[in-house]
Amino acid sequence: MVFFDTNSSTLSGQANTTVSAAAGVATATPNTKVEVSGYTDTEGSAAMNKALSLRRANAVRDALIRNGVSAQSIRVLGDGEQGLLVQTPDQTRYPSNRRAQIVVQ
Repeated sequence: MVFFDTNSSTLSGQANTTVSAAAGVATATPNTKVEVSGYTDTEGSAAMNKALSLRRANAVRDALIRNGVSAQSIRVLGDGEQGLLVQTPDQTRYPSNRRAQIVVQ
């Protein structure tokens, strides 16, 4: 998983390290599939969060591609406020919920 600042889809240094490691796993085996799911916390509207989660997932996708992962092997999902790691009330900023999850299969 990589985490994001509030209202941001910019990868941090730590996030780039995580993406690089995931890319290493994905490129080590032929026919690997990668799923990247973006998420947000509950601050803001559902529509805004859906779009932000997709931008986050695409930022990770782009970084994976820069690290040698085939674009055709990556599936991107923007799940918005769905799938919170930590359940919070609406309009709550929570760092662990602002993330993208990378699954290599």
